[in-house]
Amino acid sequence: MFLIGLTGGIGSGKSTVAELLAEHGAVIIDADRIAREVVEPGSPTLERLVERFGPGILQPDGTLDRPALARIAFATGEARADLEAITHPAIGEEFLRRVQAAPPDAVVVHDVPLLAETANAASRGYAAVLVVEAPREIRLQRLEGRGVPREDAEARMASQATDEMRREIATHVIDNGADREALAAIVEELWEDLLRLRDERAASAAADDADADGTAGA
Repeated sequence: MFLIGLTGGIGSGKSTVAELLAEHGAVIIDADRIAREVVEPGSPTLERLVERFGPGILQPDGTLDRPALARIAFATGEARADLEAITHPAIGEEFLRRVQAAPPDAVVVHDVPLLAETANAASRGYAAVLVVEAPREIRLQRLEGRGVPREDAEARMASQATDEMRREIATHVIDNGADREALAAIVEELWEDLLRLRDERAASAAADDADADGTAGA
């Protein structure tokens, strides 16, 4: 399995890069989507959250009221630890299920918005880490175009990792400061590089297996 990490700050265009990679044949595993799906009504994870934090974290239709949960779960370190103990295993299990369901030769892209903020980012076993960047003003303009007030956008950007922090874990930095056409050209070139890396890794693994078989038969 050839597993790639993909990250970028809010407004950088990470989701667009994921879409373009999918068009080339990548299997996209969206961390945020998994986090939403594991707490859908009727799920064991949502039931455990209600047991721990109370029915007040539910909306009238039975779905999770995320702001209500955040107010309770992030009030203390103990509550946050309980939240993570409930949700992280469920997210991890679903992630592994999707990885295992991918074709053996697939380029699997793990789309993780807060990858640089995660303490064990370097130990996740990625063959490469793609970091999407764009100038701050362009990111703010994009967010305003989505209806996010500038002040809110700036606050959210400030709460995330800096560009420098993301570059520290990057093997590839993708400049998304122009239009989609320019980005598509960058991703097309990147895709060829990823395929080359995948094939080199597969060839190296095959050679190691052959050496091991030869040693065992000697």
